[in-house]
Amino acid sequence: MGLTRDFFIMLSENQTLNAAAKRYGLALGANKVVAGVDIPSTIEAIKVLNSKGITATVDNLGEFVFSKEEATKAKEEIIAMIKAIDNAGVKAHMSIKLTQIGLDVDKEFCYENVREILMAAYQHGNMHINMDTEDYNHTVQTFEILDRLKGEFKNVGTVIQAYLFRATDEIEKYKDVRLRLVKGAYKESPEVAYQTKEDIDENYIKLIEQRLLNSKAMTSIATHDHNIINHVKKFINQHNLNKDLIEFQMLYGFRTELQEEIAKQGYQFCVYVPFGQDWYGYFVRRLAERPQNLQLVTKSIFTPQVNKNLAIGAGAVAAVSALALLAKRK
Repeated sequence: MGLTRDFFIMLSENQTLNAAAKRYGLALGANKVVAGVDIPSTIEAIKVLNSKGITATVDNLGEFVFSKEEATKAKEEIIAMIKAIDNAGVKAHMSIKLTQIGLDVDKEFCYENVREILMAAYQHGNMHINMDTEDYNHTVQTFEILDRLKGEFKNVGTVIQAYLFRATDEIEKYKDVRLRLVKGAYKESPEVAYQTKEDIDENYIKLIEQRLLNSKAMTSIATHDHNIINHVKKFINQHNLNKDLIEFQMLYGFRTELQEEIAKQGYQFCVYVPFGQDWYGYFVRRLAERPQNLQLVTKSIFTPQVNKNLAIGAGAVAAVSALALLAKRK
């Protein structure tokens, strides 16, 4: 994947830049890729998506949670959004990261937080909760918690990352669980993960086909890669697969015209909708996952006014450098 991917991953883990992004994110145009900074604005963004035949999976953004107080606050924010989605009657569900609700604090504490979220979701329309996977070590723990929960709750699912060698076994193990299939966006060791784009793409397509042929649970195919999307469409038609159990997913603010086009073609489509001020790590990992995403958002984010205000060029490296300079001035 090259130095570019590694560079973005390194930046995504920088707490100084993360803090600076919280402070200056809106000035950088983060609202182009983050649906809202609070619940009401996010609900309005979901309504716009719903009007175009698109559903949403909502992520309460948050990084670097290392205390029970922070984790409890994040859990309460997630439950508040669950209630707001139900009350507004919009078509959406939640995606959660276990590190945000205590996985790095205490695993049992995190497990109880997930149970509370799942119970709240069940009480509000039996809403689906997706447990997002993260770096390898956290992913292993996420699957361990999923194994404890999936017998008790049917409204829980997770993510399979195609660059991990173990993904093939997980596709089979969780064939009755709702899954989102992604390529992967973290820096992993050659001992556990494919390292080249070619190998990852090949395994991604293999996993998608394996899943679609063998599962009767919902499958979300999350990619901006139109070549893979077109391949999957042909595969669905060739095998006469049930479209009710398949959806495409993309990120909020990325390739919006293609999103709407796919939805109009009769495929289920879901947008990953992040909200909150803590957008930096999320955004930079998206660039690490697919540096071509720079081309999808640069024009809309780095407007002449933004460039004038921050004295930066139209590029993510320049933007992050500006954040670093701003952080040093404080």
